[in-house]
Amino acid sequence: MNKFFRGVVATGAAVALAFSGTTAATAQQATVTHSVVSVAAAKKAPAVTINKIGTKTVKGNAKATVKPSYKKAKNVKIKSAVLTVKKGKKTIAKNKKSVSLAAGTYEVTTAVKYQLKGKTSTVSKKQQLVVKKAAVKRTVVKMNGKTINCPAGFPVKGNRTGSNKEWKYHVPGQRFYKSTKPEECFKTTADARKAGYRASKV
Repeated sequence: MNKFFRGVVATGAAVALAFSGTTAATAQQATVTHSVVSVAAAKKAPAVTINKIGTKTVKGNAKATVKPSYKKAKNVKIKSAVLTVKKGKKTIAKNKKSVSLAAGTYEVTTAVKYQLKGKTSTVSKKQQLVVKKAAVKRTVVKMNGKTINCPAGFPVKGNRTGSNKEWKYHVPGQRFYKSTKPEECFKTTADARKAGYRASKV
């Protein structure tokens, strides 16, 4: 009987010890999970985020207008947003609300002053901005009237005859096309007509 009783007591102690270990492990896991949640909660979105400036494209001598670009969190009040622009070592604009820039490469610093919960702070970001010229669509190539062939892509020959008083254009397949020495070569017959040429009858 004593042996039986001692066996029961030993078994109970083992079970209690095992359960205690499980409880401790569970408690430890809960603590780790709580810590992860706390860290995630601590990583809040910034009050103000300055957006990336993309490449700008302009036509000819036109200029691109650049303004501060940002997004703000709820309850954030923006006090000011300005740009400082450098080209090389030269500062061409300082603390401006908007800047007009010709084609070129610039260093742009965006500075945003904001207020949150009564506290005023400033965030800034420095970026490179490229303003490039749009590709020009050529419709005509100037020639010298001494060579026969037009450049590839400009098959219409514009020819001036009779002391430049008569302007005619020739297209491939016409009688005098191959022998004509053009003053101008055009992409299309419409381009030739806009330049003042008329269609050749032969």
